[in-house]
Amino acid sequence: MTLHTFHHGRAAKSFGGFTLLELIVTTAILSILTMMALPLARVTIQREREKELHKALWEMRDAIDRYKDGADRQMFQTKVDSGGYPPDLDTLVKGVEAQGGKKIRFLRSIPIDPMTKSTEWGLRSMQDDPDSDSFGGQSVFDVYSKSTGTALDGTKYKDW
Repeated sequence: MTLHTFHHGRAAKSFGGFTLLELIVTTAILSILTMMALPLARVTIQREREKELHKALWEMRDAIDRYKDGADRQMFQTKVDSGGYPPDLDTLVKGVEAQGGKKIRFLRSIPIDPMTKSTEWGLRSMQDDPDSDSFGGQSVFDVYSKSTGTALDGTKYKDW
């Protein structure tokens, strides 16, 4: 049984579904919207990872600075040639024995580099050149990402 409605004086058939053309147009529109959303999603994800990298670098550099401050105030003993900087990142996590037998820790754990997904960080000592990729091994003066990627602002992650 077909339904008839009267429109402008003529009988017309009313169907309950979509035409093939309507489905094709709808699919095309949805495809275009999806293709426009994907780059935006990628940028958003990269921006979040960059925020995590900034936070991790700040956290480790802050721990290095607090270690240096404690060493300068002679709260604990350090190697003579270290310049008051920690020998490695593990020392910041494990802590050092302070005067009075108290242990001082500077980091809960070594953060994961969100770009390399590793806890392996590039290290620089006071004796290393600022743009050196090799670690002299004397003490940890600074840390950087080992990622070879480029940030949204055009800078290299390893230069942060």
